[in-house]
Amino acid sequence: MTSGIARSMRIAAIAMLFTATTGYAQGIQQAAPGNRPALEQEFRARVAKLAQQRLGLTDAQMTQLQQSNTRFGPRHAQLGAQERETRRQLRIEMTSAAPNQQHVNQLLDATLTLQKQRIALIEEEQRDQARFMTPVQRAHYIALQQQFRKRAQELPGRNQRGYRGGPR
Repeated sequence: MTSGIARSMRIAAIAMLFTATTGYAQGIQQAAPGNRPALEQEFRARVAKLAQQRLGLTDAQMTQLQQSNTRFGPRHAQLGAQERETRRQLRIEMTSAAPNQQHVNQLLDATLTLQKQRIALIEEEQRDQARFMTPVQRAHYIALQQQFRKRAQELPGRNQRGYRGGPR
């Protein structure tokens, strides 16, 4: 996944997180191919305003949160891509007539290693956010992220491997 696609996916995901309905987000996504840069800028502005309101962030805190997301976003995307690829390989191996025991073992080890890396990344991100957000703000932010994940899983057209039809 290229960083541009990952960035677009993250922007769209955040926009959906802060919208009242998934239909609104889907409408924006469908319009994106026509004027993508302008719509992405609009996403960023709306997301920033809504996050600031919902979390009670000052302008300085919002700037720091955006910088934090910019720093950690690519690492989250890369780790997610590695996890998906490992699961894909494991699925292929497990559905073959004669799974390669050694390869399955390596993939299971890789899965655990990636989970440990994800936990370490989240801990690092939390330490970074603790520099400028209160514990209550961070807790609200985590809750908003969880809401997004739940809504993203409920979107029509979502299957086990991800979204159909390009970036979300």
